[in-house]
Amino acid sequence: MEKQNNYTLDLKSKIRRIPEFKGVVFWDITPLLKDKIRFKECIQLLADHYRKTPVDVVVSNEARGFIVGSALAYELGVGFVPIRKKGKLPYACIDLTYKKEYEYDCIEIHEDAIEQNQKVLLIDDLLATGGTIIANIKLVEKLGGKIAGIGFLIELDYLNGRKAIGEKYDVFSLIHYENTKHHQ
Repeated sequence: MEKQNNYTLDLKSKIRRIPEFKGVVFWDITPLLKDKIRFKECIQLLADHYRKTPVDVVVSNEARGFIVGSALAYELGVGFVPIRKKGKLPYACIDLTYKKEYEYDCIEIHEDAIEQNQKVLLIDDLLATGGTIIANIKLVEKLGGKIAGIGFLIELDYLNGRKAIGEKYDVFSLIHYENTKHHQ
């Protein structure tokens, strides 16, 4: 686990905690995204972490993952591939149904989005229980992609998502919450 410092505490001040959104605590990143300086710094910090990692493409799940992933792909000078909810992509796709914290979801990716052995960096806004990112991993690997890294703006350590992902992958999170309280 990465260390918390004054910088990450400053970033945490830009994240809004919304209790009882669909039965879970929702960590809202929109205030962080609105702050042009903090948003840019988040993308820079993520990019700095991955600059020496060979990456061909960034893959992110909708919707907030798109925001972080596409900005990071731009910063790293690589392509971007979206994973979307079923029925949202216009071309032939493969899909996967999985359980989220509060419901089931079905996501899909274009069948030609990832080339065999392409190095993929998976990026999302938040790691909770790990269900969404595990589904993303399965889709990318089914297409023959190799996971070069998995990154998040926020990790909710108390939900053990990193443990669910397993030790096979390099996982990095910029901001950590050790419990459901906003500032820890």
